[in-house]
Amino acid sequence: MTTSTHLIRTRRFLPLFVTQLLGAFNDNLFKNSVVLFVVYNIYNSQAAEARFSAISSGVFIIPFFLFSSLSGQLADMRDKAKIIRVIKACEIGIMLVGAAGLLLAWRHIAVDAVALPLMLLALFAMGTHSTFFGPIKYAILPQHLRENEVLAGTGLVEAGTYMAILAGTMLAGVVVEYAQWVAAGVVITALVGYVAGREVPSAPPHMPSEPLDFHIIRASITLIRTTMEDRRVFLAIMAISFFWAIGAILFIEFPPLAKNVLSAKPLVASLFLAIFSVGVAIGSMSINMLLKGKVSARYSPAAVLVMAVFVVALEQVCQLWVPNHSGHLMNVAEFFSYRLSFALMATLLGIAIAGGMFVVPLYAFLTTCVDKSLTARTIAANNVVNSLAMVLGALLAISLSMFGVKIVQQLLLSAVMCLISAWLALLLYRAEQQAAS
Repeated sequence: MTTSTHLIRTRRFLPLFVTQLLGAFNDNLFKNSVVLFVVYNIYNSQAAEARFSAISSGVFIIPFFLFSSLSGQLADMRDKAKIIRVIKACEIGIMLVGAAGLLLAWRHIAVDAVALPLMLLALFAMGTHSTFFGPIKYAILPQHLRENEVLAGTGLVEAGTYMAILAGTMLAGVVVEYAQWVAAGVVITALVGYVAGREVPSAPPHMPSEPLDFHIIRASITLIRTTMEDRRVFLAIMAISFFWAIGAILFIEFPPLAKNVLSAKPLVASLFLAIFSVGVAIGSMSINMLLKGKVSARYSPAAVLVMAVFVVALEQVCQLWVPNHSGHLMNVAEFFSYRLSFALMATLLGIAIAGGMFVVPLYAFLTTCVDKSLTARTIAANNVVNSLAMVLGALLAISLSMFGVKIVQQLLLSAVMCLISAWLALLLYRAEQQAAS
């Protein structure tokens, strides 16, 4: 029996796995339904569509920057299982607000005045939900798993997350015209997630409880400064942050790219995100087999360089694509009949597999190279820097669109950023070898 198969059958892992999987599914079902509904049913301008896609991503990401310091403190100083139950209870209320916004937009009732603000408020709240859950889902692993199981557990969590993204993204593309089903689905999923979260075993803190610092700026600065004193942690966080900045730019570009460059319907845009999710899941499991359970950044530099090659290949395929100027948008069958469709999907899959192989060992590294009493705050510090990088990536995408830089050309920016991630990962691997000698 493999380590991964063994873990998925244990109570110390399965409830957490199901809880985070349902949370990721709900995030993406709601977020992608909102973006696709607005892009295809409310706006009719490439600039406006790209702007809303970027704004919605930014609204979701900002809580990671604002509240990660508090979430890290909570997770290290309180029972993580109890925090999970509170977080999942809050998700039910958040999804009720988001569902109301979707239903109003679907009925064309007060779209600008009420519906869009409600949907953006729910996106912000779901970002906050993920901010508090994120450090726990990684920090709890070294607490419940054995040392030789942590990489496999991290890979399963990452793979499960992206398979949930796949399911939520694909479903969003299918049911985006039927917002009432999305509204019902996100509320029901939140209820099931709460039930699963109640089964996560207790995970008491490894240190005495201390007063929480609610000063967001001071706490964030202290958190980052303390965490990054270890050069290996600093390099891992910076490499992951560049990766997520790349991911933010790509995810922002997919819906307008599908509509305006490839002349495709919403389900095709969801297909791109789904392929990306499957690829990351494949990469997450593959790297565990390559490393044989050992946490190491050995393959990360090469993986992100391969990712850069595939990003350039994607840009070249999009440049060769001949858009349909008649206004007709292709469905999935018509998209597959186009001669470059399989080449485009292959480049997306390559980007994602390489990305998964790059980032999973770095997350596992963050949870194993520090004391268990600091794991949640280390992940929280990583989330602060990651979110800042993603916000900057979103702002950069908005700025380039405002200055008339075509979406296809913006892909090359992602390739350049991959080179920086590769350099940081190489420095991390050298630091890892130096620490081991």
